[in-house]
Amino acid sequence: MSVPASRAALALALAACALPAAADAPRRVVSINLCTDQLAMMLAGPGQLVSVSVLASEVQSSSMVAEAAAYPANHGQAEEVFLMQPDLVLAGSYTALATVDLLKGLGIPVVQVPPADSLDEAVEQVRIVGRALGQEARAEAVAKAFADGIAAARVTGDSHPAAFYHPNGYTTGQGTLANEVMELTGFHNIAATAGVTGGGVLPLERLVMAGPDLIVTSEPYPGASRAEEILSHPALGAVEAGAGARLTSDADWVCGTPHLLRAIARMGAARAAVEGGQ
Repeated sequence: MSVPASRAALALALAACALPAAADAPRRVVSINLCTDQLAMMLAGPGQLVSVSVLASEVQSSSMVAEAAAYPANHGQAEEVFLMQPDLVLAGSYTALATVDLLKGLGIPVVQVPPADSLDEAVEQVRIVGRALGQEARAEAVAKAFADGIAAARVTGDSHPAAFYHPNGYTTGQGTLANEVMELTGFHNIAATAGVTGGGVLPLERLVMAGPDLIVTSEPYPGASRAEEILSHPALGAVEAGAGARLTSDADWVCGTPHLLRAIARMGAARAAVEGGQ
């Protein structure tokens, strides 16, 4: 199955499983985390989800801005969430912890979903949120289509050097979801080779000496910041000119949702461009 075909299968899974919530499922769900926002919008039954976080409407962070417009936004504050009278709150493991503690103290069930550090964990997140919503069948169909899309995108053979490079020289290395996407699509991560685990800084000199075939960087935010100046450094420009491809990351990279398949497809296209230029 090709990656575009796998994304079509995911769309069919979503459409075919538009089921109402089970009788014992929560009827008023509030999400206060960007990643649970998107999973809840994909999986919730009609009328089940009553609010998503304000981050769901930010173009540079959310893959579902248009869908988020249909829901009232919250700012993750305990008082506003409590007044929505939820019988379930979806949250992340590390965000809005004061809110989570207060809501639990008020007797409101809270499901905290850990961030995905691998593709397997990303697929499992779909099932976690599906169980919380009482939408197991729908979640299983989406999770299977997601896993099939990942499997279809796997590249074998020689890999090409690549790097993530963001403001302040920030990069991601071993043990991250982004690194696994890079390896899946036929690249090896210069930062991981340099010993970076999780997130860290990759000196520009190290990047230049490694001579990557692909640089994955970020779209600059409106305005200007000193942190972003490194992305316009002449040395980085020279590396990009010699690289086979340059890719700008977007909201599809932020969370481990099935929208990650679009990022994977773009990485596959970047590999094709690299090999076409050799």
